[in-house]
Amino acid sequence: MIRSFLRENIDDLVQHIDTKFLPPPHTQLPDNGDQSIGLILAISSSVFIGASFIIKKRGLRIAGSSGTRAGAGGFSYLREPMWWAGLICMVVGEAANFTAYAFAPAILITPLGALSIIISAILAHIILNEKLNVFGMLGCALCITGSIAIVLHAPPERHLGSVVEVWQLAMQPAFIGYTVFAVTVIVFLVFYVAPTHGQTNIFVYLGICSLAGSLSVMSCKALGIALKLTFKGDNQLVYAETHFCILVVVCCVLTQMNYLNKALDLFNTAIVSPVYYVMFTVLTIVASVIMFQDIQSSVQIATEACGFVTIVSGTFLLHSTRELATSFADLATLTKDVGPSREVGYQEVITESTPIMVHSTDVPTGMLLMKLRPDISFKACSSLSCHKSYF
Repeated sequence: MIRSFLRENIDDLVQHIDTKFLPPPHTQLPDNGDQSIGLILAISSSVFIGASFIIKKRGLRIAGSSGTRAGAGGFSYLREPMWWAGLICMVVGEAANFTAYAFAPAILITPLGALSIIISAILAHIILNEKLNVFGMLGCALCITGSIAIVLHAPPERHLGSVVEVWQLAMQPAFIGYTVFAVTVIVFLVFYVAPTHGQTNIFVYLGICSLAGSLSVMSCKALGIALKLTFKGDNQLVYAETHFCILVVVCCVLTQMNYLNKALDLFNTAIVSPVYYVMFTVLTIVASVIMFQDIQSSVQIATEACGFVTIVSGTFLLHSTRELATSFADLATLTKDVGPSREVGYQEVITESTPIMVHSTDVPTGMLLMKLRPDISFKACSSLSCHKSYF
């Protein structure tokens, strides 16, 4: 009797473990080999895409020296082999990124796109001599952190079996509203804002690229499903929706290329790369959430909100400090302890108002402040009786 009781309870325990902790019997477990391939493809994609920004920027500089710059509306870069090499590099990177999703989950692949920012910053520093100051480094870190937080907590995409299903989702009032909003903002930026502020505000051109990119990703999703099913024998090319998606992808990609070239030609590559990545990622997630209408928990919403605030902080820091040449050595001088007994002498800072005295041991601090305020100049003061005022 005791043996029978134990056998029944052990069987119940085993069944409980099977149902709670093991996958269903027909569930296909992920292949670690495939996931490793996806990881390698994602990293390779980031390297190619990050390098493509630098190669294209180099091509734009060469083309601009002998013709009309892209930032001024010229297309002389189309005759420059270096620019085409950068474009091919970007296509290879995007193809590798697209293929990576077939081997590994999006939660692993998408955040790795942030590696392209680091690659661009390093190569821009080495090849283009575009220095990224300490505030820019902090801004990059904030952008990457916020973007990863949003991507990791974004809802997964639902399984779709045909182009018609994607089209039905696209015809929902919410996504139609987003599409109308995106197209309206793009038209407004192109015809009213870009002619006057495009060459001074980095968010104009990159806003156009990001909005167009969010629409192109949704169309690429439908196009990818169509091609996958067609290769399996279920021809999706007979549907008009497939051809419409191809048209949307072509128009959006051409728009992205044009205005991304303008942004690269006018602004520092180390600034363009992270800002474009952040804006494109955020708008793509917004479009995906609206289109697929996935239910999110309060934790997901709160985390995404924190990630967005982090992104805004990072982009603001990148944009507002891009002209400064501040290094870690400059910041170290701010923490230097200067004792009151070191009465060696002072230097006078000439401003439009009252002169300000800087202790001779604080001269590095004054030099740092000069970088923050280029309108300030130094004048030596050899007299120890100078008025002792400090910053």
